[in-house]
Amino acid sequence: MSFGAVRVRFAPSPTGYLHVGGARTALFNWVLARQAGGAVVLRVEDTDRSRHVEDSVGKILDDLRWLGLDWDEGPDVGGDHGPYFQSHRLDLYTGHVQRLLDSGDAYYALETPEELAALRGDAKERKGVLKYQRPDPLPTVEQGLAARADGRLITVRFKMPERDIVVHDEVLGEVRIPREELEDFVIQKNDGGPTYHFACVVDDELMNITHVLRGQEHLMNTPKHVAMQEALGFKTPVYVHLPLIFNMDGSKMGKRDKEKAIKAGLEPPEIDVHDFRAAGYLPEALLNFISLLGWSPGDDREQMDLAETINRFTVSRVGAANAKFDRDKLVAFNTDWAARVDAERSLEALRDFAHVSGSPLAGADDKTLAHLLRACAGMRTFRDVENKSAFLFVEDDSIAYDEKAVRKVLAKNEGAGFAMLDTLLSTLRDLDSWEADLIDGALKAICESRDLKLGAVAQPLRVAVTGTTVSPPIQDTLVLLGRERTLKRIEIAGKQKAPA
Repeated sequence: MSFGAVRVRFAPSPTGYLHVGGARTALFNWVLARQAGGAVVLRVEDTDRSRHVEDSVGKILDDLRWLGLDWDEGPDVGGDHGPYFQSHRLDLYTGHVQRLLDSGDAYYALETPEELAALRGDAKERKGVLKYQRPDPLPTVEQGLAARADGRLITVRFKMPERDIVVHDEVLGEVRIPREELEDFVIQKNDGGPTYHFACVVDDELMNITHVLRGQEHLMNTPKHVAMQEALGFKTPVYVHLPLIFNMDGSKMGKRDKEKAIKAGLEPPEIDVHDFRAAGYLPEALLNFISLLGWSPGDDREQMDLAETINRFTVSRVGAANAKFDRDKLVAFNTDWAARVDAERSLEALRDFAHVSGSPLAGADDKTLAHLLRACAGMRTFRDVENKSAFLFVEDDSIAYDEKAVRKVLAKNEGAGFAMLDTLLSTLRDLDSWEADLIDGALKAICESRDLKLGAVAQPLRVAVTGTTVSPPIQDTLVLLGRERTLKRIEIAGKQKAPA
């Protein structure tokens, strides 16, 4: 089928944050459009008010922007094919429902909700699934209108053709769905609103969508869409059904993973884009990683920026097999990307992480953050920076000392670590200025004068000023903390010595 310019759509439902699988769908649509010089349409499918979560739209748009994925038409951008909220397009759907009623391709279904519930109950008792049986004869339009006038909750169903439906998919090839597996389905709910299937088909036509890239979970919806397109005289877009995304153990990667972890008292895994954002991942790394979930650029190439992904992307290299979400590989990707981006970009991304995660780093100035980034070179995520710098954001007299660190580093060998703190206190107090090279030189001088390794000096100092054995390099730790706070903490640490 011949189309004009490529037009794709990403159509999230406002049911919460953007799932990482939805982000993969948005990315593939975006890349295809950008490669072809086409348009990206963002459409909000918000007709199911029972699933609507307040503020979801703003959260989804914000996370798309964080990923670097923009759109040419949609909310807050406008365009020639709006409105871009389905809840603002109800009159359009009603008119097309009437077209199908007039042509005989749809009919009023007079069953009450109670009758349908009883049929589902009977099917469940037989350990089967209810398949709707088309009434014979079909209710007339007049009967349907009269039932509605009487206050009955009446739906409209699409009349499926009496033949197999063939879906032409660019990944899966020809998918034939036998007629006996298909049934008439609701296109207008009893409140007069459209179902997802109907609104989707009408909008794709009216918005001139040429290509539909979506997950394979939608494959069994596509025969319904193709049948309605034919009945309405609409074009059928090019379909690309993307492989599903699973956890490494083969389970489906979904929001229930969070619920299970919370019930088990475990740290919930990242599932939504916002989770990864608040966990300290770079959007460049996350995009790069999810681009490889079901697609291969060839040549064993993996780490790519968006420009290279656009250049290399082809639908022919999208696979049919399920993709596995390897979190260890994502961490490795992020580690490499953190070392790859320049200082300005790293600082900008750290600022964003601190803001969305509620990190104490949000209160630090750019000079401090830049220093921390240099000191934490080799970090995996920005969470590492936060963990290593937590000591900066604690009041000196409120610092909590790890008991194991105190025993192992300060009290061991008849309190050798505590004795070292006395030496450090006088040495550091007498430094001419508080600079990293002078601090480093002073510590090395102590090592040389006593024939000690640096750890015997630096570790007691680290425990004294941070309460733990983990921090940035010791000279950076002290410069960030400052002379006055460092000396005060050494004095406080000295008092941790247990009485004889």
